[in-house]
Amino acid sequence: MTEASSFYSHIRNELKSIEASGLLKKERIITSAQQAQIKVQTINGPQTVLNFCANNYLGLSAHPEVVKAAQEALSTHGFGLSSVRFICGTQDLHKTLEARLSQFLGTEDTILYAAAFDANGGLFEPLMGEMDAIVSDEFNHASIIDGIRLSKAKRYRYRHNDMADARRCCEEARRHGARFILVFTDGVFSMDGTIAQLDVLRKICDEFDALLGIDECHATGFMGDTGRGTHEFRGVLGKIDLITGTLGKAMGGASGGFTSGRSEVIQLLRQRSRPYLFSNTLAPSIVGASLKVLDMIQTSTDLRNRLMANTRFFRQAIQAQGFEIKPGEHPIIPIMVYDAVKTQALASRLLELGIYVIGFFFPVVPQGQARIRVQMSAAHSQADLEKAIAAFGQAGRELGVIS
Repeated sequence: MTEASSFYSHIRNELKSIEASGLLKKERIITSAQQAQIKVQTINGPQTVLNFCANNYLGLSAHPEVVKAAQEALSTHGFGLSSVRFICGTQDLHKTLEARLSQFLGTEDTILYAAAFDANGGLFEPLMGEMDAIVSDEFNHASIIDGIRLSKAKRYRYRHNDMADARRCCEEARRHGARFILVFTDGVFSMDGTIAQLDVLRKICDEFDALLGIDECHATGFMGDTGRGTHEFRGVLGKIDLITGTLGKAMGGASGGFTSGRSEVIQLLRQRSRPYLFSNTLAPSIVGASLKVLDMIQTSTDLRNRLMANTRFFRQAIQAQGFEIKPGEHPIIPIMVYDAVKTQALASRLLELGIYVIGFFFPVVPQGQARIRVQMSAAHSQADLEKAIAAFGQAGRELGVIS
């Protein structure tokens, strides 16, 4: 057997092992726009289902006004730029969106990326060197972990949402002579819906003269009274040094990410952040649509209020059915099943009942922590929520998840 054929045999065995352990992830094919009710392909043919696993928090992914804004930008600014930003890939729309995001988030400047993963991937290496320290929550998103690995800074990891342990890490970093310390956390943790204690972290950072950065992918547009994010929700608006986030969830659901902060920091990222320097410019249609989304959420909080009302109702109703959920108030609602195979069976049965959800299991979550992550949207009606609750109850009893 040649070296190449041995390699491919090894890959096939890895895939067989993943499938045998019940951990194989399968993609379902959607044949409609992303909204509360979608059409999916199944083995029995096309099926219309209610979607409860999208990051479409404000229901804007197929909103007519957002689509129209994208079409207008497509017409006036073209399909793409065929360039990176510093060569010939910066349009007026990009600068306008960066300024609008800065105003919305309460920062001085913002830099756009092709994806939020790139925003985190290109953040740490240009800013933090081998004399510095980065303090990170153990449950931070993979993009944060990978971005930190690219830097030469010393790394400290604290137990999830444990402020005493975060303080210990800062104290240890300062004792070891770190030049600069950056504490970085998800604003909202995607698998648990935990909302970071930014008010406490800000005090800890002030005590140790440390910077504080947050990833706001599951917060921008709806967390806080006016949707500015976790920093507004926790009362520290204007007191965060670095904010990364996405345009691909509540902000219209397409793609694109950003980093926002002090002007000199953003200027340095424009000079040295590799995903920014070597990735094609964010498509004009996405930028135009994102500007419309900002108009909508800054004009009215109706969508945000509806989202939170749906969240409160579903959290209470699903517990009344007998399911165990992670406590909280975020639209991410983890329904704990613990067993990976049973989690997938529950998700499959729910699809048959017209409810689209996905089971999450190792390595996306720790071993033995398998769950179905339900996500609320402002696009869900009361009837949608009630249908989902009834389906969960039926499927849960059939499979022995609840009694």
